[in-house]
Amino acid sequence: MQFLQSRGMLLAAAIAAGGADAQESTAVKELIPTGKLRAGVVFAPAASAFFVVKDANGEPHGVTVDLAGELAKKLGVPVEFMLAANSGLVTDATESGAIDVGFMPMDEERKKRVDFGPAYFMIESTYLATAASGIKTVAEVDRPDVRVVGIANTTTIRAAARSLKNTAISAAPSVEEAMALLRAGKVDAFALSRDSLPPLAAQLPGSCIVDGGFQQTAIAIAVPKNRPNALAYVTAFLQQAKASGSVRRALDKAGFPNEPVAP
Repeated sequence: MQFLQSRGMLLAAAIAAGGADAQESTAVKELIPTGKLRAGVVFAPAASAFFVVKDANGEPHGVTVDLAGELAKKLGVPVEFMLAANSGLVTDATESGAIDVGFMPMDEERKKRVDFGPAYFMIESTYLATAASGIKTVAEVDRPDVRVVGIANTTTIRAAARSLKNTAISAAPSVEEAMALLRAGKVDAFALSRDSLPPLAAQLPGSCIVDGGFQQTAIAIAVPKNRPNALAYVTAFLQQAKASGSVRRALDKAGFPNEPVAP
């Protein structure tokens, strides 16, 4: 870790100075082998500090889109977005090398598959409960008669499964499909990050974002494994983006002025 931080500091200096020394050139080639930045982001019906939304033309907008765009600008290359319905698909694509960088919540399982740079945001996972369920707290979700849904292959569904002792959690492939289950009365509670839930709760009359949470985790930038120079480059980039205020501006632009940037 100390070696990576040192490498990141050297690259940060090179980036800030606009340098094109051999070390930076090697990092760039390792990061974008196709000559463009292929970035993975997750879309949902409502924006959050993590989820992006699509406009009428299908173009993505959100915090991670802005950060990837800034990285591409610094690299001097075009950016191509992979829009995924869940972060598990972004993990798969990053691991395989189908994309160069992905933005995703970090957990121990994913650390085995991809390499993470710094976090730009911290999330708490909790539940959105239907009015009919009467659920108000995290503890009330964990009952045998409660039907819970989460998004497949995500840190949140894995953490919820570990925390639930008296009921099980089923998987939906996307936020949109999980919300459809809630509206149809087929599930009672939806596990997701707290910052993502207010606009979804507004779409479900009488619903409740419950008190308490079951996971705290970081949303970070990730690259395929065994690309140490690429990892050092994105580490330096995101450290600089936080220091310069770029992450703060991206959160503000997306409508989250009160959400703090990760330390």
